[in-house]
Amino acid sequence: MYFALRVKEHRVKRVDMRYRGYHAPQPIGKGHQMKLSDRVTGLTGGGSDGWDLFYRARAMVAAGEQITELTIGEHDIRTDTTILEAMHASALDGNTGYALVPGLPALRDAVAARIQERTGVPTTRENVLITPGGQAGLFAAHSAVLDPGDTGLYLDPHYATYPGTIRATGATAVALSTRPEADFQPSLADLHQAPPAQSLLVNSPNNPTGVVYARDTQDAIARFATERDLWLISDEVYDTQVWEGDHISMRSLPDMAERTLVVGSLSKSHAMTGSRIGWVVGPATAIAPLITLVTHTTYGVPGYIQDAAIFALAQGAGLETQISAPFQRRRARVLAQIAQQNLLRAIRPSGAMYVMLDVRATGLSGEAFATKLLEDERIAVMPGESFGQAAAGHIRVALTVEDTALEAAIDRLLSFAQRCTQTL
Repeated sequence: MYFALRVKEHRVKRVDMRYRGYHAPQPIGKGHQMKLSDRVTGLTGGGSDGWDLFYRARAMVAAGEQITELTIGEHDIRTDTTILEAMHASALDGNTGYALVPGLPALRDAVAARIQERTGVPTTRENVLITPGGQAGLFAAHSAVLDPGDTGLYLDPHYATYPGTIRATGATAVALSTRPEADFQPSLADLHQAPPAQSLLVNSPNNPTGVVYARDTQDAIARFATERDLWLISDEVYDTQVWEGDHISMRSLPDMAERTLVVGSLSKSHAMTGSRIGWVVGPATAIAPLITLVTHTTYGVPGYIQDAAIFALAQGAGLETQISAPFQRRRARVLAQIAQQNLLRAIRPSGAMYVMLDVRATGLSGEAFATKLLEDERIAVMPGESFGQAAAGHIRVALTVEDTALEAAIDRLLSFAQRCTQTL
């Protein structure tokens, strides 16, 4: 009989119990570090998670410095007080216990009605899963269609969490680059560079570029997904922030409803980022097993938050327009400022709450430009490199401070760019 003892170097020392006395295992030394899973430690692919400059700016704010934060997509107005009152009333009414894991039937019905009205695709509560925000929806959707060893595709530039969300399933994340000279609209040729895969993640209106995919672009995506027999995961959280053109849900394209999972939320449309309320919409055959997944992970969303979401959706498009209006106004003003110079080029945003600027003419990378801008001007923006290599040499400016402060920050940013160029 043999007893296996694991030592620090993870070698196995075999001890013959017939000839040696048994000794209890010794305590592990202080220098020992238990191994964590590759799935967790490999979420960022061995590099940065893209949030370094944001965390640095927040640390400066915490230290008392005055920083103009144009980093994350966080509204400068808070959640409407009527929504908070509905949330408060629901909590006081006792809805603070476990809520139904798939989502309250009334909320699933409300989301289904909203989706059907806007897309024309028949949708019922059986097509809807309520999740703790859009990010949880992205993880659930990818968990539904990817196994360890599979490949999940996504378009570059991309929201910073996309590759890590795919890797969290045990799959390999592969980026398909789009080109700034094409305003980051993916072409069929771009898509055909992809290796064999099981899913494709798209995002329109797009974060970080603000691009709204043209119908030709969407047709190319649908054709590619059909030809390759891929699941399409469509992040549509900015569907209420469209300034030029129209938002067309990928699920509404011919023959796409049965292979598309749409992720949405109230974070952007209703300024409810902290409430963490989102959804996945797709075929009932995909939603049913996803209910089992969330039973084993998030276990649903608090009932009082879901009641507030029901109230928010009942306010209709009027409230959504009120919340999106500042970003449309600020976009126009910032583009007018950018047009007064010819050094930095704006990727014209047709949607979302950002403007992406090409800073390569300054001789700096997006990372270097953003870092120096923070140090010299106390203005925080996100470097394009946070969103993939296709956005290298760019910065993303969030339109998330009040108009006068934003205009002043853009003036200082443009003056800073001129000074950088003069030192080349």
